[in-house]
Amino acid sequence: MESVAYSLPLRNRFRGITVREGLLVRGPVGWAEWSPFAEYARPEIDAWWQATREAAELGFPEPVRDRVPVNVTVPAVGPEVAHRLVSGSGCRTAKVKVAEPGQSFGDDLARVEAVRDALGADGRIRVDANGAWDVDTALANLRLLARLGLEYAEQPCAGVPELAELRRRLARAGVDVLIAADESIRRSGDPERVVAEQAADIAVLKVQPLGGVRRCLELAERLGLPVVVSSALESSVGLAAGVALAAALPELPYACGLNTATMFTTDVTAAPLVAVDGEITVRPVTVDHNGDWLAAAATTAAWQARLAPVAAGEEDR
Repeated sequence: MESVAYSLPLRNRFRGITVREGLLVRGPVGWAEWSPFAEYARPEIDAWWQATREAAELGFPEPVRDRVPVNVTVPAVGPEVAHRLVSGSGCRTAKVKVAEPGQSFGDDLARVEAVRDALGADGRIRVDANGAWDVDTALANLRLLARLGLEYAEQPCAGVPELAELRRRLARAGVDVLIAADESIRRSGDPERVVAEQAADIAVLKVQPLGGVRRCLELAERLGLPVVVSSALESSVGLAAGVALAAALPELPYACGLNTATMFTTDVTAAPLVAVDGEITVRPVTVDHNGDWLAAAATTAAWQARLAPVAAGEEDR
């Protein structure tokens, strides 16, 4: 299959990076994306390739809705920037990054306060700690953040036992904050453990890390939890798979974390998948070959070399 690497600058640092790279792959159905982060390795990145092959060779299941509600993502920026991002987004739900290395909880609190001010009393706020807090810290911090009205806290602690303990302690303390599991589902190797240990109220599903739209639909049915579909910070080509999953789910009670194309200064298409009035329309994405997203030839070669053993292993199965 034809492949070429992209390089998309970010408006603000996110997950410790300022440029997102990935590989666009063209198959018989159309373009797909393979973009595991640099720190990921085999066998974890094999699932990302399975998702790419699904998109390129099979396409996506039939949707049950033509629009998907989404949140605005707020990186670990100052309160003024956070307020501006939310105010200009058109979204009524905001996902706020907290527990950024090198920042204090005071920074987190100021950011969430600014987001609450931008959304007003009826907007929804969710925070994402990427597993950075221990149980005591998470309990203390969520007590304070809950006063600002939280829809849920995503992966406040790293492990499933810690999430389960936190969930119990929040309930005993009368702190009304739901727990969403992300890394404990997509990186644990045992996503059902989240349900078995009653560690979360909500499942966050990401298409590439979990091996494709169809695998995510099967997993959602097994877990039996409400689902939030989120991106892995992909280009609009990769986002199309997340939108397809959200569009195919029987129920979609929460806004999805799929409005991340707005975090780039450019995209691989002239018509990026971005929200209008808080929703993304379900539609195909066409790659724009005249754009400035094309990575250097050496970058494409590096990505192709990284993919080669993964693709060869898949063909051997």
